[in-house]
Amino acid sequence: MSGTSTTGTTGTTGILITGIGTALPGVEGPSDLLRAAGLPRDPAAPAVDPAALIGKRGLRYKDRASQLALCAARAALLDAGLLDGEAAADGALTVPGTSVAVVVSSNLGNLDTVCEVADGIRAEGVTGISPMGLPNASSNVIASSVAIRHGLRGPNLMVCNGATSGVDAVHWGAAMLRAGRAQRALVIGVETHNRQVEWLLGRPAGELLDGAVALLLERAPAAAGRGAAGIAALGPYAREAGVEECVRRLLTASGGRPGSWYVPEGHRDASPAALSGVARTDLTERFGSASGALGVLQCATAARGLALPPAGEPGTALVTSGTDRDDASAGMVLLAVEASA
Repeated sequence: MSGTSTTGTTGTTGILITGIGTALPGVEGPSDLLRAAGLPRDPAAPAVDPAALIGKRGLRYKDRASQLALCAARAALLDAGLLDGEAAADGALTVPGTSVAVVVSSNLGNLDTVCEVADGIRAEGVTGISPMGLPNASSNVIASSVAIRHGLRGPNLMVCNGATSGVDAVHWGAAMLRAGRAQRALVIGVETHNRQVEWLLGRPAGELLDGAVALLLERAPAAAGRGAAGIAALGPYAREAGVEECVRRLLTASGGRPGSWYVPEGHRDASPAALSGVARTDLTERFGSASGALGVLQCATAARGLALPPAGEPGTALVTSGTDRDDASAGMVLLAVEASA
């Protein structure tokens, strides 16, 4: 599949997930994802407090989405062993900054800032705009904030691609590694809720995600070179007009049925014959509508499940985002590290 094609599959052989980071309400960390995914949504779960996770330094003028992304990014870098420091303080990178790309997926992350800037210009003209807040109106502010904070000088990409955005971001992170643009890619999915997002989507805050999750993708030789173990491996990726065609192509490319299927929002009861009897998980039932963060959240949860698979279960998981009502459906197969060898 070419970068602009809407059909077909692309393999990502040799790309490992070596770190996972979370900034999610009611989730203690990556190892808690599977437990949390099996629980009903808890409206009383406290919101993530970025200052408590990474300290107040550098957060004052950042929008909420950037703050959450910084938390998840730091956690993933620590989990992958790429930071030489404690969780509460910034540490130095253990690899060259030029070897790490950043890819962020968010459809609505800084919508509040953009609306506030537009309102300010309308009410007071350009003199009413805060010079500290205006940079947050950039569509790439989240990805650039993460890169600047940690000195990540590889390619930097912001993906705002609708329902499939999170899975697409993981794919493009892997594509950068396959193309030799970097040895590692920090892929982040983040969304938050505020009055602007609630108005645009027509949904209350209680139905929307306010959190972030991050994956550290790494070329297998680069991981081996520093003695890092993979949590899971990336398999084929596909993007199609509908869910069933996307699933069909992924099953053909991977050569078998997965042990679990992470479904698009509201798609738990869908019934492609090829996936009859496969365990299904709709993470939006636990975390709320996740928009651009969903695909990254699905991959993180699937990876944790593959690291601790039930006895006798196939060492593969299928993640899909986007339904037949959306522009497209995209998906990816994840493999247990042993299965990918």
